[in-house]
Amino acid sequence: MSVSTAPETDREVVTRELISPDIPWELIVWNDPVNLMSYVSYVFQSYFGYSETKAAKLMMEVHTVGRSAVAHGTKEKMEAHVVAMHGFGLWATVQKGNDRG
Repeated sequence: MSVSTAPETDREVVTRELISPDIPWELIVWNDPVNLMSYVSYVFQSYFGYSETKAAKLMMEVHTVGRSAVAHGTKEKMEAHVVAMHGFGLWATVQKGNDRG
């Protein structure tokens, strides 16, 4: 006797996506009218340990595009980064990222 399983429903797929630990999340830093570009670059270097070149590239993306995904990882880690960015006076949020796998 064979046992058949029901196909996954859309709700099951969405639920699995919401609780899956391997879904990447992004820390988004937004452009603001307050912070100097040099300060934003400094924060990226001092907090994330990014090279001067990488920090400058991300800072220019924030400045020209209006936002930049500056870090990727678990939701909890990105939320901790948001708190840190707010502590530095930067505008930051977390969003579900694209699968980079």
